[in-house]
Amino acid sequence: MTSEVRAADVDRPAGSLEPSFRDVVRDFLASADVQAELTLLDRLEPGQEPGHSGIYRMLGERAWLAVNWPREYGGLDRSALDAATVAEELALAGIPDVAHVLSIDIVGSFVLMAGTAAQKARFLPALARGEQLAGVLYTEPGIGSDLSALRTTAEREGSGWRISGRKIYSQKSQFAGVGLCAARTADSEGSGITLFMVDMAAAGIRIAPIWNATEERFDDVTLDVRVAAEDVIGPVHAGFEVLNTVLALERTAIDYQGRVRRWFNQIRAAYTASAARTDTLDSRFRDLDTRIRAGRLLAYEAVAAIDAQAVDPAVSARAKWYNTELAAEVVDLGLEVTGLLGTVTRWDGEPGWRQTIEAMYRESPGLTLSAGTSEIMLKVVATFMGLGA
Repeated sequence: MTSEVRAADVDRPAGSLEPSFRDVVRDFLASADVQAELTLLDRLEPGQEPGHSGIYRMLGERAWLAVNWPREYGGLDRSALDAATVAEELALAGIPDVAHVLSIDIVGSFVLMAGTAAQKARFLPALARGEQLAGVLYTEPGIGSDLSALRTTAEREGSGWRISGRKIYSQKSQFAGVGLCAARTADSEGSGITLFMVDMAAAGIRIAPIWNATEERFDDVTLDVRVAAEDVIGPVHAGFEVLNTVLALERTAIDYQGRVRRWFNQIRAAYTASAARTDTLDSRFRDLDTRIRAGRLLAYEAVAAIDAQAVDPAVSARAKWYNTELAAEVVDLGLEVTGLLGTVTRWDGEPGWRQTIEAMYRESPGLTLSAGTSEIMLKVVATFMGLGA
């Protein structure tokens, strides 16, 4: 883990579209058009969730949604730093970003890395324009984080493949046009995995909700679907190796640390305006503020490694572990200083900062699970430090 990033590097203009790129993005996200879209999202009833947001289309029109992608695929040929700037500002502005992470950071990155020229031209532009969402079909019942143990199969059928199996804990499947599906094509343990791009509207795909504590549901996806040979993304039987590389790209934790900072700022603002201030709590807020700043540097260190074409799985895992574990501490402090008022939901009373506390509390545990559990992240770091598993 040799990458290093200084505080001054995070917002430096070098490599950005222009010196004020972050300010331009921030101003756009504060614009009336974007805020109108956010107001619509705020009005969603329990059981509804954000899907194909107009905000993504607006970002796509500016080529900001996938700003680091080549121009021919809807980007601006910019750096990972620019992409991180957009991702961080989305999180800071409170804009739902799960669909962005799935479509751009995971599926798009995989196609960009492992796809053919024809596949890139076929799938990437619609994602970059915000016209289509993509989902991820990895996790299976009883499998958890061990993707090498997948049981969903893909068998040869004529010139194509027949995929049969079940995926759980997928997200945004009901909104997605396509899904990146990992399936077993050979019996070799630890390999024999192939990635396929699946049409989510195809006959033979059934999607059912898995309700959870958050406002964004999981999906239970059953597959019995035929795909063409040109829907294979990357090498046959060797998709697991490519997946591991893409996971390191996904785990920069930029989106997580942005969310943690937004939560902390909301809680601190309410606490500062309250009559319940104490020296002890003041000290704890200062401590958390410092640690959140440290988490941001860890995240941008992972981004710097991507720009340097020296992706380090341990650097990414460390950033992901640190920032998601920190989220729980921020939320715990929020509930401590707000008490019962912090449990009021946005459907129970007047809009205000209090309604976000209980939503944070429901969301924060899942951050330590998505994109790899905290335990897996520590194992990755330990392995790269030579400490064994």
